[in-house]
Amino acid sequence: MSRIGVVGLGMMGNPMAHLLHEAGYALVVKDADPQAEQRFVQAHPGTVSASGPQSFAECDVVMTMLPNSDIVDKVVNELAPHLKRGACIIEMSSADPNRTRALVGLLRERGAGLIDAPVSGGVKKAVNGTLSIMVGGEPADFERCRPILEKMGKDITHVGPAGSGHALKALNNYVSAAALIATAEAVHAGAAFGIDPETVVNVINASTGKNNTTENKAHQYMLNGAFNSGFSLALQAKDVGIAAKLGPSLGLPMDLAQKVSAMANDASAKLGKAADHTELYKYVAKE
Repeated sequence: MSRIGVVGLGMMGNPMAHLLHEAGYALVVKDADPQAEQRFVQAHPGTVSASGPQSFAECDVVMTMLPNSDIVDKVVNELAPHLKRGACIIEMSSADPNRTRALVGLLRERGAGLIDAPVSGGVKKAVNGTLSIMVGGEPADFERCRPILEKMGKDITHVGPAGSGHALKALNNYVSAAALIATAEAVHAGAAFGIDPETVVNVINASTGKNNTTENKAHQYMLNGAFNSGFSLALQAKDVGIAAKLGPSLGLPMDLAQKVSAMANDASAKLGKAADHTELYKYVAKE
């Protein structure tokens, strides 16, 4: 697999594509922002800027890192007629798992494959190549693409059939969002009772309530008012929404997920598209 296509050069896709270039792969790239695309091409000798979906015809693999399922569906449908037989799409966005399964069927009819391989770890781990990657799809496709995934991630797990990676990513982000909201509520309640917020977080970190927010977000982005973790509230709301819809589709109400989804959506609407997800801390306090 010497030639890889990359669609999506945003905050995550750019450093991930950079690692593939550093590993010696020849890249064909495309981004909705022409300037971001040209900056990447200029910084990575040998990289080709795609003129359209036909530019990916000779790629063995095409990696997509896109904002949502609507865009994923559009891109995959545009790519499908041009992919060579045996090619595989590595879909690394946070997307709807049921829609992912439909795309797998579309590509299979054309002799191509797709694995869903969303990531966890944020921009920092995308830069240093230590992302957690959860993969759904055919085991043979996973093994064929594993060397590529290993250039971008550290913990790489095949979690099940097509769509399983996207399902687990949404569920993970739901659990993360629930913990963030619970942490914010606890900090504000402690402060109202007269306990210093720093103390609240430090004690939780030494106790059973310790979680990713208390360890990696509260001091770093919330209590200091920075709110610049690099992951948007709008994207978090989207991911939690996927999880909240997944449960009922499987006969599981997931009542807490419905509540967390409603709060994330309301916060995103009130704080705006530019809001960082750590700004849920302000939303919880109704600031």
